[in-house]
Amino acid sequence: MKVLVTGGAGFIASWIRRELLARGHSVLVMDHQDRRTGLAPGEEFFLGDVRDATAVTEAAAHVDGIIHLAAVLGTQETISNPRPSAETNILGSLNVFEAAAQYNLSCVYAGVGNHFMRLQGTGCYTITKSAAEDLARMYNAYRDGGRITIVRPVNAYGPGQSIAAPFGTSKVRKVMPALTCRALTGTDIEVYGDGTQISDCVYVGDVAKAFVTALEHTAVNGPTEKPVEVGPLESVTVNDIARLVAEYAASVTGREPVGIKHLPMRPGEVPNAVVKSDTTTLQQIGMTAADFVQLDEGIRRTVDYYNESWLPGYLAA
Repeated sequence: MKVLVTGGAGFIASWIRRELLARGHSVLVMDHQDRRTGLAPGEEFFLGDVRDATAVTEAAAHVDGIIHLAAVLGTQETISNPRPSAETNILGSLNVFEAAAQYNLSCVYAGVGNHFMRLQGTGCYTITKSAAEDLARMYNAYRDGGRITIVRPVNAYGPGQSIAAPFGTSKVRKVMPALTCRALTGTDIEVYGDGTQISDCVYVGDVAKAFVTALEHTAVNGPTEKPVEVGPLESVTVNDIARLVAEYAASVTGREPVGIKHLPMRPGEVPNAVVKSDTTTLQQIGMTAADFVQLDEGIRRTVDYYNESWLPGYLAA
């Protein structure tokens, strides 16, 4: 199968591309920035923006299936500037779904693990991504060629995730890099709120397997009845995650574990939120969260990656 991956230069996309290639598929990488360098054998690049319906339709004409990841991310960022997320996450997804229906392609759409929080005053990211889920359901119910499976990962983490200020240039702060970079540099970890909220994390390699498996399943059986939720079997608090990162980073650096500093929650964050997955939905595509990388092992892999690949350059700068 030749698979179009929108937002193909992103973090999760890079792991999905490797998983697709490992299973014998070929990949058409679509991104709005020219990322032709670094393509692996079996990959081609298509320069285009999902907001451009013509570009999406042209890309879809050359593939057998689509994994739709392109999105404008961020909670606080999309509150202060909601228009880009609305244009990309809703209209861009509409373009992808329309192209998939036109060519009768199987499609997997990346939903959000905290979809339910759109009813609780959360950010435009969750609102717009959830709106696109509604569009996917409409296509499946009423449009010929509607073959869209929704996959909802919780917080994906692992090697290669971008780093936000003050340690990197990414515009969007992601949990695991933020915790890890502070711990490796001997800086107290910052946790928003009291840290008792549950915000489950799932290793990115397992997320990639779920997306590719969902696409293969959809190609044969059609879309799943329910969204496929990707997360761990056991939930932990943000404080638990922070402690695990601090303790393993200390073993790597030879210092005492850094402390945890609590800050006020930011706009779009919901106190006492519980962001977790219904992992029984994985059964629809023949998967189980029991096979996923455990949190402590995933954190070890992630901290080791940043210690080896990021920290030396940061300290030398």
